[in-house]
Amino acid sequence: MTIFVRNAWYVAAWSREIDDTLRRFTILNENIVMFRKSDGGIAALEDRCPHRLLPLSKGKRIGDTVQCGYHGLTFDGTTGQCTRVPGQTNLPKSAYVESYRTEERHGIVWIWMGDPAKADPAKIFDMPEFTDPKWAVHLGDALHLKSNYLNVAENLVDPAHISFVHPTTLGSAASENVPVHVKTEGEAIVAWRWIRNAEPVGFFKALDCFTGNVDRWHYYYLYTPCTAVIDFGSIEVEKQCAEEDRDQGVRIFALHFMTPVTETYTIDRWAHIRNTALDDPEIEARMDAAFRAAFAEDQDILEAVQEEENRPQKRRPIRIAIDKGPLVYRKRINDLIELERTEDLASDPSPAFVYHD
Repeated sequence: MTIFVRNAWYVAAWSREIDDTLRRFTILNENIVMFRKSDGGIAALEDRCPHRLLPLSKGKRIGDTVQCGYHGLTFDGTTGQCTRVPGQTNLPKSAYVESYRTEERHGIVWIWMGDPAKADPAKIFDMPEFTDPKWAVHLGDALHLKSNYLNVAENLVDPAHISFVHPTTLGSAASENVPVHVKTEGEAIVAWRWIRNAEPVGFFKALDCFTGNVDRWHYYYLYTPCTAVIDFGSIEVEKQCAEEDRDQGVRIFALHFMTPVTETYTIDRWAHIRNTALDDPEIEARMDAAFRAAFAEDQDILEAVQEEENRPQKRRPIRIAIDKGPLVYRKRINDLIELERTEDLASDPSPAFVYHD
């Protein structure tokens, strides 16, 4: 059974997915009812009445409270506390539902699934390009994957699969033997490579950006537990672009916000930020179409892998050189989970123990 990192911010939804209607979302195997309150904020409550367990999303909203559709128990949309039990005046202490902290930024709703005391909004993922007028931001779709989130995340720190899974969209045979660089220090795990003097890939051909050969790059950044950024682009060979000058080319950030739904189901909400055709809806639509085609290729692979993982294994899987990033990612996830499972009582050692380290 998959154990999830709980003390982390996850993307619950795009802002456009939430209005004043009661809607159910499942995150980390927990059902949550969400709606937009009268002040514009977002309520997120455990979607299960503590009385007879009917989902509150099957009830009705009364102002900023939710009334259970079975026996009318009513719960505050902010605290989750019961505010009314029809037919009696006393409110049992156990009559409450869990409430979850939410934050809304750049059209994205984030939710904290762990210890409320540790919910630090400063740790929500952000990028300066979200508010930089030299970049265009576009929130895409929600890709529903019948796959464990770990497999989805690992795919997003793996430039090596591009040549084989996306030969007509994001990659080509020209990159098959180009070395992948990996850096595991710092907040993000980073994997990257440049393909020099090669034909543009299908993605850029669809945008009519280049007529001759290009230098192109892929930089994959994976942040635990579930956010990935792929910095990719191309530039004319003649410009001899240095790594730090990628803004001189056509540069795109593909963002992936992965929400673990269950052990075998992940929602990948994707977006892109670009430095080209800032006010061109046609180019934006072409990019969306190209991304959808590429992500459908990933979906076929990831869901097939999950099917095999669900079957009995005859032997241990092998690991090869390109797996460095995914292996470090799994270790980081395991370390975070272990921290949540234990309580460190030795941080302030007893005077009975004298340390000489």
